[in-house]
Amino acid sequence: MSPANVAANVAVHIEVQTFYARQMRLLDALDVEGYAQTFTEDGVTDHAHRSEKVEGRAALIAGASAALPRYKGVAVRHWNDHYLIEEVDENTLNVSYASLVTRTTADGQVSFEPTFSIEDVLVRIDGVLYTKSRTIHRDLPVQAA
Repeated sequence: MSPANVAANVAVHIEVQTFYARQMRLLDALDVEGYAQTFTEDGVTDHAHRSEKVEGRAALIAGASAALPRYKGVAVRHWNDHYLIEEVDENTLNVSYASLVTRTTADGQVSFEPTFSIEDVLVRIDGVLYTKSRTIHRDLPVQAA
């Protein structure tokens, strides 16, 4: 890989990681409307593990708002890692990663949600990244060969 390609690849990785840092801070702050703004207007979230597909920002806001009582009295954190970023074209990225969600009570007790693998399609509109689609798979044990 040429030095120019390496530099471009590094720039994309920084852009993507910064995007997710901002997006997850909004989600962890329970800022449902701010979080929804990180999706395209017609963005899709597919919770494949429970056959629940949400299409559009308004539906995303409604669904996420309905889930807010679950997070009452806890600090929620999304811990994402193992990013694999594939450029489709100059304005489209396929990103897959692993996600762990923790919930911490006021007295410091931490509980864990199931782990997930996520597949996103990010699009760049006027130089800004947005989530076009997100598919969420709950992790299941791998069967030994």
